[in-house]
Amino acid sequence: MKLFVGSLPYNITESELESLCTPFGDVVSVKLVVDHFTGQAKGFGFIEMANRSAGHKVMEGLNGKEYKHRTLVCNEAKPPAKKSRGRR
Repeated sequence: MKLFVGSLPYNITESELESLCTPFGDVVSVKLVVDHFTGQAKGFGFIEMANRSAGHKVMEGLNGKEYKHRTLVCNEAKPPAKKSRGRR
């Protein structure tokens, strides 16, 4: 199950984000979205959990939780939107 995690502190690392989710189940992958120019995290990322049960536990455990003076947002990730190719 893939999750969106938002309102993250800008100085968080992928390993810190993974350690937030590990108590709830097996983490498959972690991806922080970073600015291409500065390399700084943009304040959100994606976590993939091994199964839906673990994903729901992460959502229950992190959504609304205070972490480094930020209130986290955690919900199921939506599939990426298809990009249009412009005029034809």
